[in-house]
Amino acid sequence: MKAKILELLRRKGDYVSGQELCTILQVSRTAIWKAIQSLQKEGYHIEAVRNRGYLLIEDEESYSSDKNGVVTSCDIYSKNEISSRLNPESGVNEVFFFDTIDSTNSECARRAEAGAPGGLLIVSDDQSLGRGRRGRTWISPSGCNVYFSYMCRPDISPDKAPMLTLLMALAVCMGMEKILTGKVIKTGGRTAKAVRSAECPMIKWPNDIVIKGKKCCGMLTEMSCEADYVRHVVIGVGINVRHREFDPEIAATAISLDDAWNMKVKRSLLVAGVMNEFGPLLKQFEEEGDLSFVRVPYLDRLANAGKQVRVLDPKGEYSGKARGINERGELLVETGDGKVREVNSGEVSVRGIYGYV
Repeated sequence: MKAKILELLRRKGDYVSGQELCTILQVSRTAIWKAIQSLQKEGYHIEAVRNRGYLLIEDEESYSSDKNGVVTSCDIYSKNEISSRLNPESGVNEVFFFDTIDSTNSECARRAEAGAPGGLLIVSDDQSLGRGRRGRTWISPSGCNVYFSYMCRPDISPDKAPMLTLLMALAVCMGMEKILTGKVIKTGGRTAKAVRSAECPMIKWPNDIVIKGKKCCGMLTEMSCEADYVRHVVIGVGINVRHREFDPEIAATAISLDDAWNMKVKRSLLVAGVMNEFGPLLKQFEEEGDLSFVRVPYLDRLANAGKQVRVLDPKGEYSGKARGINERGELLVETGDGKVREVNSGEVSVRGIYGYV
């Protein structure tokens, strides 16, 4: 109920009477008052004025920090805050929020195996056993970053499941753009390039998100399937949000959103924003069956586009220029002899010739 109250107060942008809330939510005035008091204790600034109702006041620029430098106040990070910002097209049917957990991907998988329906979003403030691709550890401290996993049961064949990672990468970029610029940047060549600044997120194929050439987000997609159908897919996302000292081995290639943008990003807004973009992409993918419909927007955000890259293929390394993706999400690399090779993310890694990107 609290998430719905927040959604209604935000949508109205003005005072909402207690009676109106009672009518919409089909509860008593006492229940509304108790919910408002609970939200106030959680940190929301909600004014209650006799004969006018309730008003949610959100100061986007007001933040405070505790003694450890962890941002509090406006950065309310909770199930209710995330749920209140999700739209019906997000594809999220249920949200679970944890202060700490072993891994959001593992929790999604456990619930999927126990029969949970698709559309499950698991969010945690920290992870004790966060995982990255190829078995790498994903350092997941509390109070500063975003860690979430989404479980779906898409009507696709198993060979198409890896393509969902590219869709999530695109959704993360679009969600970040909306926070940075107030809107999703239009795609299509010159229009996108004209408004895209150095602070805008880009995709290092297949799914790392980079800003200013440094990684701010990684993803891990895991699947359970039979020979001819998918039981479930779990997509995990980790985003560096707050400033912190990175471990020496990644310090040169990692960046946080706060540092990249010189602003404080609301983590709940970021999670909901990403899912609001991902839901429609997933729906269209299920309808169309491939990634043809995102080739242009993906290319406009491809950090490697037109650049020389090194393909680290176990069968033999080679270099060429990145030319975008095909309908299967494979990277198209034009080699020196003019031939275009299709690179599958499950087999190789791609690096910039002179650096990470």
